[in-house]
Amino acid sequence: LTSNGDGRFDSAVATLADGRELVIRAASDDAAARELAEESLALRALTAGAREMLPFQVPTHIGETTVGEARALVTDLMPGFQIEAGDIPAGRGAAVSIGEAIAAVHSLPASVVRAAGLTVRDAATVRAEIQQLIDRAAGTGRVPARLTARWRDAAADDELWRFEAAVTMAGLQAQSFLFEDDPNDGPQVTGVIGWRGLTVSDPAEDLGWLSGARDAADDVFAAYVSASSRAADDALRVRARLHAELEFARWLVHGDELRRPDIVDDAAGLLESLADGLRSDDLRVVAAYTGGVDSALDVLEQTPETAANAIDTSMQTDAYRPEDLWLDEAETGEDDAAASDAEEAGDAEGSEPAGAEGEDSTSTEQHGSWEQDTQDLGEISGVRGSTHRDGETGPVTAEPDAPSDIDSAEEAQRAARAALQRWTNSASE
Repeated sequence: LTSNGDGRFDSAVATLADGRELVIRAASDDAAARELAEESLALRALTAGAREMLPFQVPTHIGETTVGEARALVTDLMPGFQIEAGDIPAGRGAAVSIGEAIAAVHSLPASVVRAAGLTVRDAATVRAEIQQLIDRAAGTGRVPARLTARWRDAAADDELWRFEAAVTMAGLQAQSFLFEDDPNDGPQVTGVIGWRGLTVSDPAEDLGWLSGARDAADDVFAAYVSASSRAADDALRVRARLHAELEFARWLVHGDELRRPDIVDDAAGLLESLADGLRSDDLRVVAAYTGGVDSALDVLEQTPETAANAIDTSMQTDAYRPEDLWLDEAETGEDDAAASDAEEAGDAEGSEPAGAEGEDSTSTEQHGSWEQDTQDLGEISGVRGSTHRDGETGPVTAEPDAPSDIDSAEEAQRAARAALQRWTNSASE
C-alpha cells in the first residue's frame, strides 16, 4: 500500500478471514518508529465521543506489533481516493469539503488532547518555537539573508500571534483527505488519515499545505471560515504562509542534525528559489485579507488582495442614519441658505441662532430623534474597538469632555456633514 511517499514506512493490506481489511505499517528507522508511536497515541485519544463530532471517518486503532525488528501499527483500511494538492479544483466539491473538514477538527474540545497527555501549545509557545527554528536554520549559514530578515520580522510582529489555539493535526497534507464521489456535489471528504501530530496549537499549521493548492486555496479557506465557530483571525492566512515557508527551514535543520549533506543541499536550493521569488510584500496582518495562499515558491509573485475597498463605510453607524443625510439637492440648498441667514442675523443682534428652540420639535418629527438609545457593545468581549478585554465587565466610560447630546437638528446636520467629509477623506487615502 503506497501513495508515492518517501519510503520511510513499509505498508501492506491484510485481508482477514471475516473479510475485514487492515493496514499494517512498519517503520524503516527509529524516527519513523517514533511517528508510529505518536499516531498510535493520537488515534486512541480520539474516543467514540470525539469521532461522533467529526463529519468523516477516522482510522480505528487495532493494535501494535513488530515485523522483524521494525515497529508496526495496525489500523482498519479507510475507503476512498486521494487528490494531489495541485489537482484539487476550485469551486464546490473537494475544496469546500476540505475546508469544512478542517473546521470540524479545529472545533474539537481541547480536552481530547489534554486527556491523552498530548502536547498543548498556546500562542506564546508556538511563537517561541518559530523563533528558535529561524535561529537554528540561520545558524547553518545556508538561509538567504532576505529570508532570515523576513521571518524574523514576522516572528516579532505582535499582531501576527494573537490567536486562539485549537485542536490541530499539525501535519495535515492534501494526502490526508480521502474522497468519495457524490453525483450532485462532486468529491466529498469521507475520511482523514495522518493523525500523529494531534495537538492543541496554531490552527494556521493545518492550512500551510494550501501553498501547493493554488486553484483551490481560496475556496478551501472560505469554506473553512464559513464552517468555523471560532473568532475571526485576520492573521490566519499570513501565518499559514509563514508555516509553509518554514517547512524548507525544517528540512534544512533536519538535514543538518543528521549530518546529511544531500538533504542540506536540497533544502538550501529550495530556500534560494523561495528567496528569488520574493518581491515587495511581506508577512504582515492585513485586515479583511482575502488574497490566495500561493505556492511557497511563487508565494509572493503578486501582492495579496484585500476587501477593504469593497466595504461600504459611508456612515453606517448607530449615531447617524444615512437616509437623514442624503436630502434633495434643492431642499438642502434652501436649508443651508436659511441657516446662513439666521446665523448672520443672530450675530448682528447678539441673539441665539434661529431654530434653537422653535424648530427642535419640528426637526425631531421630520428626521427622527437624534438621541435614540443605542446598543452598548462595550460589554461584548472581542468586539473591534471595544475598551474591554476578556474578563472585564462594566459600562464603557465616555471621555470627560465629550458632548452629552446634540443641541439642535441644525447642529446635528453640520456635525453629520463634517463627519461624512472625514470618512470621505479617509477612504480616499
